[in-house]
Amino acid sequence: MTEFRFLHAADLHIDSPLRGLAADREAPAERIRAATRAALTNLVDLALNERVAFVVVAGDLIDGEWQDWRTGHFLLGEIARLTGAGIRFYAIHGNHDAANPVLGRLRLPDGAGAVLDAARPRTVRLPEHGVSIHGQSFPTRDVRENLARDYPKPEAGDLNIGLLHTAATGRDGHENYAPCTVEQLAKHGYDYWALGHIHAREELARGPCWIVFPGNTQGRHIRETGPKGATLVTVRDRRVAAVAHHPLDDVRWAMLDIALTQEQDEGAALDAVRARLGVALDEAGDRLLAVRVTLRGACGAHAALVRDLGATRDRLHGEAAALAGDAIWLEEVRLLTRPPREQEVARARSDVLGQLLRQIDAIGPDTLAPDLQAYCAAMLDRARGLREALGEHHPAVAAARGAVTPELLERARQVLLAHVAAED
Repeated sequence: MTEFRFLHAADLHIDSPLRGLAADREAPAERIRAATRAALTNLVDLALNERVAFVVVAGDLIDGEWQDWRTGHFLLGEIARLTGAGIRFYAIHGNHDAANPVLGRLRLPDGAGAVLDAARPRTVRLPEHGVSIHGQSFPTRDVRENLARDYPKPEAGDLNIGLLHTAATGRDGHENYAPCTVEQLAKHGYDYWALGHIHAREELARGPCWIVFPGNTQGRHIRETGPKGATLVTVRDRRVAAVAHHPLDDVRWAMLDIALTQEQDEGAALDAVRARLGVALDEAGDRLLAVRVTLRGACGAHAALVRDLGATRDRLHGEAAALAGDAIWLEEVRLLTRPPREQEVARARSDVLGQLLRQIDAIGPDTLAPDLQAYCAAMLDRARGLREALGEHHPAVAAARGAVTPELLERARQVLLAHVAAED
């Protein structure tokens, strides 16, 4: 019986530029910026420890916007570590690689393996392992053709691997590049399709033809939560015997949605946050945990939480620091709580309080827009670079343009209601 293993990774996005960190002076910006490099180093370490035969990367090695030669030098240095151990490296260029002028001029170390070109699908045979690797790089960033349709037929007697950067049947948040279907790939005759482009891990098919998105090796922002890494594939007698995900990320992103109840006051709310942070910290291991906390629900803590958003954020930052020091960074705190039922009942009253509550409920964008626009514009103009750091889609930046988002309007309502509750 012959047995070997290989690693399947994708979407390394080395040195991917991260926006928005400058808006938070407490953000561990350097640790987060270095995370994609750390993930690649972890990938190479895993390959060395597992003594894999080769590594395949299904596109987007670096980012389309990054043009620093040091990024390419770092990538080549890590590939050289594989080459020194006799582990070959095979890759294709994805949409980001095709848009990057730096990557096209890099040359792999001698004996490293190959980056399959973009002119047409190509096959690389590894006779010592009985493996054929088929693939094609993106010639341009915007590839809308079904590339897999023209991939070579499988080599008889070999384990056939298809290396493809694709959105498959389409995924939310990703451009529909190189579209194809699971049925098409399964009928092509390959044993394993090593896919890239989609940043969430997904097994589209499990044997006899495996079709796998390994996800990216490092989450780049709060929407890319959970373990990120690569897929270790075990081959026995030229058939896929086992497929396993291995986390490689250095920064773990998490979103904690905490529902509070009618009976929970501010102290109980802080206890709930501390408990959920503890669970997320255990799951992250020795990684930096970058977490967004959202509190929601009708609760007794509402007025205390929303009356001073800055003070509430400070308290939650304090809870995180007390729990794990600088091992936790609160990326954002969102308060979507509501007043307890007592305030809901008060709305129906005919006295001054009831009238005031109903007037607050009736506040709309047209009422607040002029004042909010002037206020937000003045605040953003005072802090140099803040507008750029927050980005065009931030609620404060949108308000400065005269566009009051529902989220910002709801925050204003809740602050008013909290002050009413305090005086009631």
